[in-house]
Amino acid sequence: MKILLIPDSFKGSMTAEEVALIMKNSVKKVFTESLCKVMPFSDGGEGALKVLENHSAGIIKKCIAVDALFRPINTTYFLFSDQKSAWIELSQTAGLGCLKQSELNPLITSTWGTGKMILNALDQGCNKIYLGIGGSATHDFGSGIISALNGFLLDKNNKRLPQGGAAISKLNHIDLSKMDARVSQTEWIIACDVENPLLGKQGAAQIYAPQKGASKEMIDQLEFAGNQFADVVEGQYGVEIRSIKGGGAAGGVSSGLYGLLGARLVYGFDLLAKLTGLTQQIGEMDLVLTGEGSFDSQSLFGKLPFKIAKLTQKQKIPTLIIAGQTHMSRLPNMSHVKIYNSQPENMSLGEALKKAPHLLEVKLLEVLEAFKLKNKRL
Repeated sequence: MKILLIPDSFKGSMTAEEVALIMKNSVKKVFTESLCKVMPFSDGGEGALKVLENHSAGIIKKCIAVDALFRPINTTYFLFSDQKSAWIELSQTAGLGCLKQSELNPLITSTWGTGKMILNALDQGCNKIYLGIGGSATHDFGSGIISALNGFLLDKNNKRLPQGGAAISKLNHIDLSKMDARVSQTEWIIACDVENPLLGKQGAAQIYAPQKGASKEMIDQLEFAGNQFADVVEGQYGVEIRSIKGGGAAGGVSSGLYGLLGARLVYGFDLLAKLTGLTQQIGEMDLVLTGEGSFDSQSLFGKLPFKIAKLTQKQKIPTLIIAGQTHMSRLPNMSHVKIYNSQPENMSLGEALKKAPHLLEVKLLEVLEAFKLKNKRL
């Protein structure tokens, strides 16, 4: 029996690698003769570098950059074996994990460090950049990246604006004439796993800025800045960025690079699935196990377990989704999929997070035994 173990992380408790190991140990207790393919995965945000390192041809490259508050850091990206393509993870430099809670402030945090990583990849000879943008602590519309590539964002007095989202409120003109010449010769592909637009009730500021430390007043400032940025981009370049699907991801990075660099927005999972040959591997399996920390209605908009279920649906491969928290047990029109909750009903979230590895193992053994009983031939 061939079983694919392909979880995402359980945020706040376990990495995807830790979840996959618990899955493997549990499977071996129930299906002792099974062949397990262990493939902790990512939807294109944090964790993508590890997926590529383990399942794609290439190497991890080290470089020096800065975090979202301009402090020097050592960081990494993935250089594919063709030496012409690189996967850069924005969260490595501008991520929430790089800052303390008290340091979160989307008015001043910047993606400039991500731009420095991009420059390093260009120096290696790359002309295709994949940019994973999950987990950002920034809301600067990609202006930091553009600045690092020597683009100028100017106010009405023709002075360069400071870094951060707040400064974009005073944006009057964008000058790309002195930008690194290699930028225009590069293909830009953004791994984006959300569909929120740049502006409005479902936009970047209203939905995502609070988790980056924004107060109500800050949200209003960032919404104003987003409108200003959109006005300038459309006025100068004729590109409408207000309503593009996914334009609100990572504080508008996707909108900014779409409008100024002609970047393509692609679902992160779909990119990684292609780069790792996942679709072909799934077709060889008898059972697939996946999961994430919280599986709810939002997960149906492209989160990893749902994407896995879509791939297994074509061949009706039994698929078990184990979540830390969920109120769902089935997916519409997917009879091959079952969903399970590892958090007991009478247990608080705080306690469940502390006991997450044990709770996951208990639920897995229960679910796998039931699956084995129902499928006695296995």
